[in-house]
Amino acid sequence: MAIQNSPYQDETTTAFLRPMHSPSNLCPPDEVVTTAAAVQSLPLLSRSTNFVIILVLLSSMITVGCSKERTGASRPQQQRQTLRLGLVPEQSIFKQVHRYEPLADYLSRQLNVNIVLSAMPSYDKALSSFTAKELDAAFFGSMTYILAHAKLGVDAIARPMNLDGTSTYYGVMFVRKDSNIRSVREMKGKRLALVDRNTMAGYLLPLAYFKKAGVDYMTYLKEVYFSGTHEDVIYDVLNHKADIGAAKSTVLMRLSEEDARVMHDLLILARTPSMPENCLAVRRDLSATLKEQLKSAMLHMHEDQEGARILQEFKARQFIETSDSDFKSVYFYAREIDVDLNVGYDATVR
Repeated sequence: MAIQNSPYQDETTTAFLRPMHSPSNLCPPDEVVTTAAAVQSLPLLSRSTNFVIILVLLSSMITVGCSKERTGASRPQQQRQTLRLGLVPEQSIFKQVHRYEPLADYLSRQLNVNIVLSAMPSYDKALSSFTAKELDAAFFGSMTYILAHAKLGVDAIARPMNLDGTSTYYGVMFVRKDSNIRSVREMKGKRLALVDRNTMAGYLLPLAYFKKAGVDYMTYLKEVYFSGTHEDVIYDVLNHKADIGAAKSTVLMRLSEEDARVMHDLLILARTPSMPENCLAVRRDLSATLKEQLKSAMLHMHEDQEGARILQEFKARQFIETSDSDFKSVYFYAREIDVDLNVGYDATVR
């Protein structure tokens, strides 16, 4: 397919991306930077079992470790209310649970409820679990949240402020430096790794990128596939399984601490505007009292010693109040690529 009119045709390497908090266009055409310049390192645990294997072993949904009754409350465990909390697969399921379990323990004690963590094998499963009333709350990515809000009326209540003081992320498209890919022009016949259809960084960014370039990526590329997590996409590109990847900046940052290749071997081609970090959203018919107690416990946990320690392990300074109005950039981005949330995601985006 001819792409002579592509806005990405004359891309050249630049010194640095815009800061995460600055306004930006849909997909900046002339911003190619090294991850060493664009990524600030944050620590992360070592990479665990391949996501595909996990799905086979754990079937459609797992209720992990956190299904055990949590202690520390005055009321007998069997008399306490149960709050079912879902986690989307940003990283491997085991890493997600390891990160969120101390937070769930803390909130369980503060609220005097039993919290059950359910690790979702897919973003779709997180949405369908709310529909089936199998979850009371979940930590949603930005795109999954606006879909859940539009379809199910879930309410965002809080999100973490990162250790660097930001509470946002941005999506990035990247390649290996040694691939000689610097624009759409060199992507013909290459392999693209995506995360999931319900992710902003891991799906909608590449769609917008190719749409703006006037390219039908389904025929232009040799292979397009879903890895399932942002982490797996990054490693697929590093390990030469894919040539091009799209993922969240915050996951890229955390992985850069444990794997020097993230900093040294990857090159960023494009990015989204800044989006709110994963937020905790609750179903609309959740008890108003419990909702306010949960929100209050999260917003104030940095004020006590135990809460501050758990936040440090979580890699956050504190939780900040969050509402639907904070997702204006996400709604705008979705409209720019013709996603109609009212008629259904699958009907408008392929």
